[in-house]
Amino acid sequence: MKKSIIAAASAVIVSTAAFADTPKGVAVAEMASLFKDFDKVQAAATMAPDLIQHNQAVPNGAAVLIDLIPTLKESGISATTHRLISEGNMVVAHNEYKNAKVFGGDHLAAFDVFRIEDGKVAEHWDNLTPVTAPNPSGRTQFDGTTLVTDLDKTAENKAVVTSFVYDVLHGKAPDKITDYVSTETYLQHNSGVADGLDGLGAALKAMADAGLSMTYSDTHMIIAEGNFVFTASEGEFSGDHVAFYDLFRVDGGKIVEHWDVIQTISEQSANDSGKF
Repeated sequence: MKKSIIAAASAVIVSTAAFADTPKGVAVAEMASLFKDFDKVQAAATMAPDLIQHNQAVPNGAAVLIDLIPTLKESGISATTHRLISEGNMVVAHNEYKNAKVFGGDHLAAFDVFRIEDGKVAEHWDNLTPVTAPNPSGRTQFDGTTLVTDLDKTAENKAVVTSFVYDVLHGKAPDKITDYVSTETYLQHNSGVADGLDGLGAALKAMADAGLSMTYSDTHMIIAEGNFVFTASEGEFSGDHVAFYDLFRVDGGKIVEHWDVIQTISEQSANDSGKF
């Protein structure tokens, strides 16, 4: 269970005051209580007692996370939130964890998703993966643009990514990829893929040549704020049943940057909530 609890609430460098009384503020306060302040009272105040947990290694309810706080404090874990977006009562945090051996890895990348109700975290989803070396273009799983802009284009940008996911990733009309992804600027943060459509094509060819497959079958969440759009999908990767968590940045009506975390979906779970 310890390996995955980290993603339930990550330490952040974001100031809670910057988002006071908003869904972002609640999520930031919850993460800070568990991974920065190590404050059981604050944690209890920011989580619903019957919190619905989709991390497969963690039971439902807030108590298990609150009880873990002393262990977290002793572990010396360091965590950073690089990107934070929200739409309605949904919040997405792009997180990095160092010295996280207590959770199964010294250096981890994750996306955490929170549903906020009545001023508390009511539901949580996550994906975790080990951090690897920079990709062929020298990009890491965390660097790149962080600033949320173009708030007036949220709906437009969400529509672009939604169409890309269903046409290209789901394979409905893959030839339409240049309708959605910029042919001039496409910055890639996936560990094995270089920048540009050429880099993506080369990576897909290498996978095919190695007999590896990647299929998106269902997309369960699409959350957007300004120039950022997050999607949570289910599918198959190299023969494994996986969850694909993708974050896209849109500029000028085209996807220009991408981050992702892929995690295998276990056949066993400590809760009955399901991965999605």
